[in-house]
Amino acid sequence: MCTFMESSEHKKMNVESNSDSNASSDLPSNQPESADILQSTDQSENLTGGHQPPEQADETQHIENDPVVSVSAIGERQAAEDVLDEESVFYNYSDYVSQPSCSENSQLPSDLLSLYYSFGYDCKKRHNLHLMDEETVMFAAGNLLQILNLRTKEQKYLRTTSGGGIGAIAVHPSRCYLAVAENGEMPNINVFEYPSMKLFKILRGGTQRAYASVDFSPDGTLLASVGANPDYMLTVWRWKKEVTMLRYKAFSQDVFNVSFSPENSGHLTTSGSGHIRFWTMARTFTGLKLQGELGRFGLTEISDIEGYVELPDGKVLSGSESGNMLLWEGGLIKVEITRKGNKTCHQGAIMQFVMDEGELITVGEDGNIRVWDFETIDQADTTDDSVKFELEPMRELRVGSTAVLQSMVKSLNPDTPTIWYAQDARGGIWKVDLAISLTSKEPEQLFFYHAGSVTSCDVSPVTHLLATTGVDGSVRVYDYAGKTSICNSRYNAGGTSLIWLPKSVDSQGSTFVAGFEDGVVRVLGLVKQSRRDAALHQADSSELVLRQVFKPHKERVTCMALDSHAKLMATAGADGTVFFFGVGEEFSPIGFISTPALASHMSWSPANFPRNTLLISFSDGQVLEVEAPDDSSHDSAKTYQISGLKTRQYKFKSVKSKIQREEEMKRKAEEKAKKLKEKEEERRKRKAQGIKEDEEDEEEDMIEVEEEKEQPLYYPEEPSPILQGFYSKTPDRFWLTLDGYDTGYLYQCSFQDEEASLDRDTLGEPNMAVLLESLDSIAVRCIGFSESEPHLVMGLGNGAVRLQTLADNAKDFGDLGPQWTINMHDNCYGQVNKVTLSYDRGFLISVGCDGNIFIYKCREEGVIEKALSMTRIPSAKVLNVTN
Repeated sequence: MCTFMESSEHKKMNVESNSDSNASSDLPSNQPESADILQSTDQSENLTGGHQPPEQADETQHIENDPVVSVSAIGERQAAEDVLDEESVFYNYSDYVSQPSCSENSQLPSDLLSLYYSFGYDCKKRHNLHLMDEETVMFAAGNLLQILNLRTKEQKYLRTTSGGGIGAIAVHPSRCYLAVAENGEMPNINVFEYPSMKLFKILRGGTQRAYASVDFSPDGTLLASVGANPDYMLTVWRWKKEVTMLRYKAFSQDVFNVSFSPENSGHLTTSGSGHIRFWTMARTFTGLKLQGELGRFGLTEISDIEGYVELPDGKVLSGSESGNMLLWEGGLIKVEITRKGNKTCHQGAIMQFVMDEGELITVGEDGNIRVWDFETIDQADTTDDSVKFELEPMRELRVGSTAVLQSMVKSLNPDTPTIWYAQDARGGIWKVDLAISLTSKEPEQLFFYHAGSVTSCDVSPVTHLLATTGVDGSVRVYDYAGKTSICNSRYNAGGTSLIWLPKSVDSQGSTFVAGFEDGVVRVLGLVKQSRRDAALHQADSSELVLRQVFKPHKERVTCMALDSHAKLMATAGADGTVFFFGVGEEFSPIGFISTPALASHMSWSPANFPRNTLLISFSDGQVLEVEAPDDSSHDSAKTYQISGLKTRQYKFKSVKSKIQREEEMKRKAEEKAKKLKEKEEERRKRKAQGIKEDEEDEEEDMIEVEEEKEQPLYYPEEPSPILQGFYSKTPDRFWLTLDGYDTGYLYQCSFQDEEASLDRDTLGEPNMAVLLESLDSIAVRCIGFSESEPHLVMGLGNGAVRLQTLADNAKDFGDLGPQWTINMHDNCYGQVNKVTLSYDRGFLISVGCDGNIFIYKCREEGVIEKALSMTRIPSAKVLNVTN
């Protein structure tokens, strides 16, 4: 397991929020005004038994009497430290890297799953593309730092130390270091040396939960970080000494960015939700402080600020939600820059500003890169009350037809000084030439990914192929064993669900079905391209062809299910209907039924059950079982609406409060019994010594014997939504996983006759609630299982993947054994939408809302069975609610 070092103790932080704020450093109160915060007399760290956090520096050096800390002073004072760093000592990364968690005393190996490949990219994450050398980029991928070679496409990975995900990344100006700011409980900023990727420094205590942005100073001596909710803490670090220099609350709402001035490391800027703030590290009579001035919008509409840049003379140029540029001076908007004819500079937010070789470049989410006359902007002024200043760009470049640009980084190859690499929120990494001339090449998309959440996936029944779909409307096919993308198609509406048809339907194993946001269902086939087509598309050897399309729903398809005989398929829609199709060479419509609520999941009964039924779970806690329709008995010539099908209904009633109350009562009873036993022993000893018992002791015993009043049960106002429902191994019973208040358990339920029920108070309560270890407030979003496998595969709401073993000789899914869990997708917004095993059980795939697609290699067969036979742990906690 991961070992965490104690962080050095910091003094209390002043977090008052004022438009003109002063934040002092952690200097002693008697520190002289001329103290140099940048030179330390720290004792060298003892790294023999681990890297010890340094104590607070004793700052005693003197620098210029300038009220603002200068860049030259920083560089001079750091030079001596850089000499010492040539023989640096590193942390042992393996001692800190996050590990999978397992049930106590289990024999499950730590490498039960190992990451094999990644096909995703969190392209919507701010500033998630960083160039390290001429052909290497890095970006955050859930709980991984992914290192990608642009030429060979080889991938390498570095896991987080916290297991809480990555908040932000910054590259040192020398390209010799990079800072990875993590998320989690009191997360660290880890500084790695490049290209060795050795763990060089650990910065502790900068924020409570997550980092939003980090940035190195231009000379590389300082690092600035800003936290996310709840503290939004701005911290300036002397990172090579692992000490905090200055800190203050940046704002009371989301902060997107922090950066140093390109010209003066004593100036910083932060921006975010409805604000921009200008900071100065200034020397006051009480010591070095951060002075923050909040930008005042005046007559201009308040806006979120994404991109900005500080100009050489201290003015700041920022973007706005409207797409115009705002020139700030002295905390006020000097001018709002717009194009002629009242056209905005960009359509939508300006995500990034770049000063490059005297040119000012803007990057917009509208997909345009524009170059502006810097001198004109710097000297812009107005005479009227509108503060508007009209200006046209000198050059512009459109990247693709649908690109949504987030950021870009300049090539480090001296032979290609005009080449940049751009992050596209529509799922790509682009190579663009900003020479913008008749001879320059058109923008080239180097990598293609899903844009945003990957909503569903499924695997081929005959080979190592994977199909995925997502909110971007694309359907993609990968050869996951070969680590290659095969082909893709994009549609007008987002994809919601996907099923790869079994060999009994398509012996070639090349057909799958996808449902979409507009209610359309498409049957797609994977076919080899002709030689002529392949020559035109050399990257793809196969293509997707549309074999059939139908629109059974007026609104989005929420889920689909194929019965165990592969003869019927059901699709559920947000329009409150479930449509049935016959499955053959083509899908033939049978008809639909109306449902009482929004269907969240559907599952057919196993093949060995006496009746073929569909179990429909709903977002309001209801479950409906429907008998499979008979195509021959329904006349669809008149209407597709089916009537007369046998149904059974169930409404889940929360028992979590009852479980918790019973556990608390049991705990108190055991505690009381222990105390009574101790008192009885004490009384016996006193009696043996001839000491008479006091009346007060008797009265105290009387009070303790009194029954405690039961706490009232809690029931959520809104029913917890069911995430997944599937049949038990015995007919008439089924299992549910829920979101909201009722997370943390796997519930076994059964259909109940409301009229025949003897106890109305327990109507709707599950038969059994099986505790899921360490998941009290974490939802199980999806479960994959196989009759032949001794475990369940779970995708969790916090981005983790769990292998939940079943006990030896388990009779049902509630007979749980030890669990093995690894954090992979982003913990905040990377909930796992689907987990599935490959056809040969050699690989596991997970897809999430963070856009990541992870392929894992499974350990050889028999590993889990062997571990179970060696494991001696108690069975999972089970509450029999009703009998």
